[in-house]
Amino acid sequence: MGQKIHPGGMRVGVIHDWKSNWYTGNKDFADYLQEDVRIRGHIYGKLAHAGLSDILIRKDAQRITIDIYTARPGIVIGKSGVEVDALRKDIHGMTSKAVHININEIKRPELDAKLVAQSIAEQLENRVSFRRAMKRSLASAIRSGAQGVKVQCGGRLGGGEMSRSESYSEGRVPLHTIRADIDYGFAEAKTTTGRIGVKVWINKGEIMPSGYESSAQQGETRLGDQDQARRRGGRTEGLGESRQGGRGRGADREGLGPVRPRRPRRGSGGQGRGPRRPREDAPAETVEQPRTDEQGVSAEGREQPVIEPQVEETPAAVVDAPDTTTQKQQQEDPTKLDQSGDEGAEQKKASTRAPRSKSSTAKKPAAKKAPAAKAKPEAKRTPKQEDES
Repeated sequence: MGQKIHPGGMRVGVIHDWKSNWYTGNKDFADYLQEDVRIRGHIYGKLAHAGLSDILIRKDAQRITIDIYTARPGIVIGKSGVEVDALRKDIHGMTSKAVHININEIKRPELDAKLVAQSIAEQLENRVSFRRAMKRSLASAIRSGAQGVKVQCGGRLGGGEMSRSESYSEGRVPLHTIRADIDYGFAEAKTTTGRIGVKVWINKGEIMPSGYESSAQQGETRLGDQDQARRRGGRTEGLGESRQGGRGRGADREGLGPVRPRRPRRGSGGQGRGPRRPREDAPAETVEQPRTDEQGVSAEGREQPVIEPQVEETPAAVVDAPDTTTQKQQQEDPTKLDQSGDEGAEQKKASTRAPRSKSSTAKKPAAKKAPAAKAKPEAKRTPKQEDES
């Protein structure tokens, strides 16, 4: 259903207002309606190049007020207001009533569906690739802050012999959600091969009804902003609060009270079991955090003892004791005497070397003859051999 009707007309009276505001009886209703159609047609025909987005008309008994929304207000106003004066005279001649015109500038044309459709149509008339034009407008709208965009082109795309339609979308465009502020725009591209229709849907967020304002957000509140605040960790109220049900959240269930926690399942494998309870006889783990102040108290409530650096001191008895119990006997080695500049000492050193080498050679076999086997039988004596001896 949402795909087959005008998104703006479906939301009139809920979140959107009428584009023509006046009242009359049944007798003059058709005349007033035809008058609105002529006014809109004349303005669109005269200011087609000015980037018009919307025209709102309010009628009184003897006065007509027209609000024009455009992306190029300079073109509509003209030099020193010449274009506006000419437009006012034309409408006065059509209706014979006093005409007042207000011109409003659209500061973000990337988020206006009518202007996006007109830009795509202009690019198609200039023989730009329809895919490139659609994707470029899609990306610019998302970059400007739209929550969802959908673009559709239908006709002889690319000069093909058979007409077809292609559409690209990004984000979410909930056409059935009436509180969603969806802007719809339509334009036609007059190409050499025929007309190509361009449709654009832009989701600007969701407008909440009165009574569901958040305490942090006053005025017009949108669910899109509330969803972003809830993802960041903020708290929301109203209809957005009842939608917070999910895994790991205590849902309110539309005011039915807090949800009772479910019991853990008794399944094999220990997947449904909860955390183990500590035993009563098990000692409680008390982790003491370090304190930087001087009045730190331990976990049991005792004051912290003053910690003094410990320096090892040797007792006096150990200091006075000698290094070794056996006294050393110093023997002078004639070979290690200071022989600097003493010729007699050098001769003495040479004479002592020869007999030392002889004695060492004579003593070597004596050292080799001393067998260690003689002591072994004495050590290995058994008690039986002692008795026999």
